[in-house]
Amino acid sequence: MMRKKRRPSAGKGEGATSTTKAKKSRSTAPKSKEPAPEETNERVFGVFLREAGVTLKQAGTSNEIAVDQIVFQKRLQKQLQKSPRYPGIVQEFAAGLESHIEDPERFRNCLLPCVPRLSDGNSDNVSSFQESLLRMLLGIEMLQTVIINTLLEKLPEFMFDGAGDGGLNIPHTIINQFKWLDRVMDSKELAAKLMELVSVAPVEVQRDIISSLPEILEDSQHNDIAKELNSLLQENTQITVPILDALSSLNLSSSILTEVRGAVMVTLAAVQLEDLPVVVKFILHSVSASDAYEVVRDLRKKLELEQCVLPLVLQASQSLIKSKGSAGSASAPSAGSSQDSVTLILDGIKSAVRFQKTISEAWLKAIESVDEEEDHKVLDLLVLFILHSTNANQSRRGAERVLKVKVRSGFIQEVLLQRTFRDYAQVMRGYFPSILALAQSLLRSPDPCVVPFGGHMYRHSFTAFDSYCQQEVVGSLVTHVCSGVGGEVDMALELLCGLVTEKHSEMALYAVFVKGILDYMDNLTPQQIRRLFHLLSSLAFGQQQQQGSHIQDDMHIVIRKQLSSTVPKYKRIGIIGAVRIVGSMGAARLKGKESKNVSLPQETLRHVTALLELVKSSIESSPEAAALYYDELSNLMLSSTLDPQVQENIGKCVIDDFQVDFVADLGPEMSGSFPLTPCVMYDLEGQGNIAINLLPLLANDIKTKGEQHSQTTKAHKRVSPLGLCPFFRLLRVCEHRLHQGDLDEIDGLLGCPLILTDMDVMEKMESRSKAEREFLCTLLFYTINWFREVINAFCEQKETEMKMKVMTRLQNITYLQTLLERALAVTPGFVPPVANFDGESTDGVTLSSAAPVSKAKKDGAGKKRKAPAKISSESGSQLDEATEAEKTQQEQPEKEVRHSVSLVPYRPYFRELDMEVLNVLQCGLLSCSLLDSELHTKVREEVLLGPAELVFLLEDMHRKLEFSLTAAPAKRTPFFKGRADKSLGFSHLQQRSPKDIASYCVQLLPALCSHLENCHNHFQTMMSENNGIVDGPATDVQEHNLMSSGYQLLLQVLNTTLSWSGFSQPGQRSLLKKALGVLAVRLKEESAELTLAQLVKWVMETQLQVPGEPPRHDAKSQRGLVSLPASVHCVGERRRPCCLQRADGFPRETIPRPRLGHSQRREGTREQIQ
Repeated sequence: MMRKKRRPSAGKGEGATSTTKAKKSRSTAPKSKEPAPEETNERVFGVFLREAGVTLKQAGTSNEIAVDQIVFQKRLQKQLQKSPRYPGIVQEFAAGLESHIEDPERFRNCLLPCVPRLSDGNSDNVSSFQESLLRMLLGIEMLQTVIINTLLEKLPEFMFDGAGDGGLNIPHTIINQFKWLDRVMDSKELAAKLMELVSVAPVEVQRDIISSLPEILEDSQHNDIAKELNSLLQENTQITVPILDALSSLNLSSSILTEVRGAVMVTLAAVQLEDLPVVVKFILHSVSASDAYEVVRDLRKKLELEQCVLPLVLQASQSLIKSKGSAGSASAPSAGSSQDSVTLILDGIKSAVRFQKTISEAWLKAIESVDEEEDHKVLDLLVLFILHSTNANQSRRGAERVLKVKVRSGFIQEVLLQRTFRDYAQVMRGYFPSILALAQSLLRSPDPCVVPFGGHMYRHSFTAFDSYCQQEVVGSLVTHVCSGVGGEVDMALELLCGLVTEKHSEMALYAVFVKGILDYMDNLTPQQIRRLFHLLSSLAFGQQQQQGSHIQDDMHIVIRKQLSSTVPKYKRIGIIGAVRIVGSMGAARLKGKESKNVSLPQETLRHVTALLELVKSSIESSPEAAALYYDELSNLMLSSTLDPQVQENIGKCVIDDFQVDFVADLGPEMSGSFPLTPCVMYDLEGQGNIAINLLPLLANDIKTKGEQHSQTTKAHKRVSPLGLCPFFRLLRVCEHRLHQGDLDEIDGLLGCPLILTDMDVMEKMESRSKAEREFLCTLLFYTINWFREVINAFCEQKETEMKMKVMTRLQNITYLQTLLERALAVTPGFVPPVANFDGESTDGVTLSSAAPVSKAKKDGAGKKRKAPAKISSESGSQLDEATEAEKTQQEQPEKEVRHSVSLVPYRPYFRELDMEVLNVLQCGLLSCSLLDSELHTKVREEVLLGPAELVFLLEDMHRKLEFSLTAAPAKRTPFFKGRADKSLGFSHLQQRSPKDIASYCVQLLPALCSHLENCHNHFQTMMSENNGIVDGPATDVQEHNLMSSGYQLLLQVLNTTLSWSGFSQPGQRSLLKKALGVLAVRLKEESAELTLAQLVKWVMETQLQVPGEPPRHDAKSQRGLVSLPASVHCVGERRRPCCLQRADGFPRETIPRPRLGHSQRREGTREQIQ
């Protein structure tokens, strides 16, 4: 089919409308009977080709060639040169070509490769592949310029046609004829004509021409054409990709390349999303070592990946529109295409950093130079993952180092990581091995500031990626748990528990992996074992237990095996595991949006009851195991919500059993033989008829232990005083749960007396036998622990009478501790009874070396050296040796000094106080009226929190804060060295998160500030009354020492609270503001209206309104006062506490050095409160 020749309109430009003189003459020549010149020229064209070896065919058939194309070119050139009409014959030949290709089908044949002609039998001389006729003619130098002009004139005719019927794109094919010619006769002219075509051609043709320029032009034209392309790039962003592709392939000078790169960087924000990968690739591949950092820094600032990905809401709405068949916006990128573009961008960055070391170093330096949290982008994390994924060790180490530095400084936080996983999960999937390796490194880091970020990487990886990645995440976390490193194990178990809560159905698929941790329980602490069994029991026996039921049998086998073990350690594991399974199986079921409780299935209730009976039967002969069971049950009921049937089953016999085992009716006399004379002590009720049967129970227990050496079986359950406190704790929790916090049924136990012995025996302890001394020490330990547990139970009661009794019990404890110190001093080698049953109490403490008996020594001057003062902090904060020597010099030789030891090494043998006990710090003067028989006021009783009780509570609070809020670096246990469990005595505290503890401390800040001001006023009053001397002749040394210790502890508690690293997290800024507001409101009434930054500044300037300083001999109090404001400043600036400066505003020179008098320890001379 013949096509009419198209003539471009005048609007297309002069180049598109210009014609040759031959065409003009041809179009205007009058018709005649003689053959037209075109026919003659075409005949000449055909004859020359046929003689050279090419036969022209009609439409639909390719031109044939009988010889090799090189032979054809030589023959044709030779024929033209030998022609008599040379050089005019060249123009005739060109005119014949023009006439021949007037027909579009003939033109198409000339653009397509020729086919060999095999009919003459000379096929061996013809290659299987031949070029097109026009391509071969371009290879002849005398014809090249004419052929180029002819093709460029033909090109505008087909610019807007697109692909033809056979899929042949004529403009694209014409441009391909010019590529890779052996020689271009006039390269400059060809470049000019091509760029002229670019100015008028449609976008598709422009892209073809520009992309082909490196293959068409000679090197000498590269710089000139680069300048023109640079100008074109700034005018038209639609052809950015082909221009940059061409520029990347051109051999350019450094100055031209820098100029082009600068222009590209300017237009980066306007580049379309699908063109960004090419732009980024060009920029990174065009840098040199000298300017790599500047280029990468600018690229990082201007490359906004957040704008490349649609938000999740828009993605969902776009998918909905597409699903409904709506046309939508054709130009708007879909979620998949945007993710693909981001992937290509990152691939370009990856290829650049892999092959150019300077670029990888520049990326690290650019990310490291960012000094504001808001300036960090998603791109920073993605590039760090890319750098870590390369094979270069230096890049891997550098990426890991930079990430740790940024996380430690708080510049890269979990919010940025969450956004990265949320918007780029598909992109990040390719870098999962690097993400997993970085998470492992962070979780194993000894720096506690970076460990949580590694946990966030694990959690988001499990949530965002596929099942393979989820399996790898679980396997890696299991490896962390089995490592035996404390912080690493805790974080891994916390992550696994969190994943079970959030993604229970997915985690159930990997329950077998988690079950493997059971083989490594020897390396786990009791709290870690609790978490492990909580994790496994949730998977196996939770409300969605059908998915994890395949490990139920294994769990039952492990529990039975551990409970039947005779080794105490494994029996403890069995008890902890069984109680956790009870918690999962017996958890309250909630149904529907109204959160109504659903009754527990009878089959499940039967299994819970059977498991509880199994544990009871295994602990009958072991008081330690029974005590642990009671403690674990009480902790379970406090931390979880059990089904009412399970709670009733646990508590139905508790109160009756407690009365039978531990409560005795008071009679006229007590029968039996006891090491010490029984005496009813510490009765707060006045007319009590019952008492805690402690001394007879202890004597009977010691007797029973002696009989066990000759008996192998027991006929009845053994009742030991070891179970007194744990059993009472379980009783209290059951009453609290069953009666919605009402303890009226058991409130008589708060003031209930105890059957002890008269404490006058302390006066002649040295003369008593070793058995009697150890019996008294044991009795004192049990008594103190009973009072501690009673305070735990009733510290939250609101009635004034109950508060007074709690305060009195605190006074009882502080007095009994002075007696215990003296008793231990004359009882060397004594091992106290166990009070915390979830660990090896005696393994972590060596009492013989940690707390030696303090004997009075005489120095050269005949003076006695007393024992060190009472230690009041976890690290054994005794007074400095220099201070002790100074005080000893002031002692009188004739003054009798009683022997005593410090109780610090014995702390694991005391029951743990709950955080709620610290509420007592908020109590002031308590008073109530006592009535006689006629209900008339008999006397008014008052109770005040004294210095000894204040120090006691502050010591406990400081130890709790040091354990929970102070992040210690993770250390591996030496292979040949036993590990002391520092968590012993903090079992209840470990059930709380650091955030809860910090919040509780912030609530106590007003009371702590009041106590701090009272201590300060006390010393100011003393100095004013004694002319600047802290301890004058009339000073009560005991009270002075207590107030000094209280002052020191108050500052340490405030400093530890405000130094908590959690305040730097975005979610805790409100809590920090509340804490600083408490401090500022005592100084400025309108401080509630201040912002966080203003509060920090105000507190720093006013310094807590303490114009003086603590007693000069108390160096630690001075350091605490100096540390406090700097801690506030560091937390307010989101930095970790650093070296602190003195900022109390009081001139150091104006504080006179106190002359210390007779510094003595408390001697227990206070009146016994009964």
